[in-house]
Amino acid sequence: MGTAVRENSEYRQPGSRAPVRLGRVPDPHIPLTAAPRVLLLNAGYEALTALSARRAVVMLLGGKAVVVHDHPDEILVRSVDTAVRVPSVIMLREYVRIPYRAQVPMTRAALMHRDSHRCGYCNARATTIDHVIPRSRGGAHEWENCVASCAPCNHRKADKLLSELGWELRVPLVAPRGRTWRLVSQLREIGPYWEDYLYLDAA
Repeated sequence: MGTAVRENSEYRQPGSRAPVRLGRVPDPHIPLTAAPRVLLLNAGYEALTALSARRAVVMLLGGKAVVVHDHPDEILVRSVDTAVRVPSVIMLREYVRIPYRAQVPMTRAALMHRDSHRCGYCNARATTIDHVIPRSRGGAHEWENCVASCAPCNHRKADKLLSELGWELRVPLVAPRGRTWRLVSQLREIGPYWEDYLYLDAA
């Protein structure tokens, strides 16, 4: 992939039990729970999960992972004798095998990513989700019947069928497959540099 993996000696402190606190320079008093989440990659650059900043730093200090991308905001986790910059993406040093599950839960986040945050009817920015066949008319809440929609189109369509309006969908509605999509279905937001590792083809 051509991505440079950088190791920082500040992270290489296995066995350290010193308490840590978070600081966005110059303020060292922001709670650690307010830190952004960190994307964890397998040793083959496959996205696995999103970690808390605390968990990510523990893995780095324990030598289990290395930094791929720092977070663009300089947010530091501090112990008595160490200051570690919170990363945005880290990678395991050793490859781990993860059981494959084909079915991807349909969530708002995953559906918006599948449709590129564009309305399936007019291509404007999508802010809502619409059931192509309305649920009041027997439509199911599933990948093949849901589409990202802008509010005006959602309001105009209401409980009508596309054939009644003379509308057509811009793209076919398919269920995405793959472990990365399962991860995306659980995320509320995508962190800096994450999209380089989230391969979101819905085929």
